[in-house]
Amino acid sequence: MAKVYVEARPKGRPEGTRIDDYVVEDHADHVLKTTNTQKEAIDWAKAQGHSPHVARVRHLNDKKNPDHWRPV
Repeated sequence: MAKVYVEARPKGRPEGTRIDDYVVEDHADHVLKTTNTQKEAIDWAKAQGHSPHVARVRHLNDKKNPDHWRPV
């Protein structure tokens, strides 16, 4: 089961600003799927056999730092 990351876009946006969409990415920042909601992204990742993770804090999303992520 591959670990994937669900992130809000645009990346690096300030807290409280509008979210355009959510992406499911692998460890190398390759976009696997784009959805309108975080739930859709998580459900898609699980249906594909992946282990989805979301950022604990939206602006802290360094994939190399496991403390920034939590499994869902």
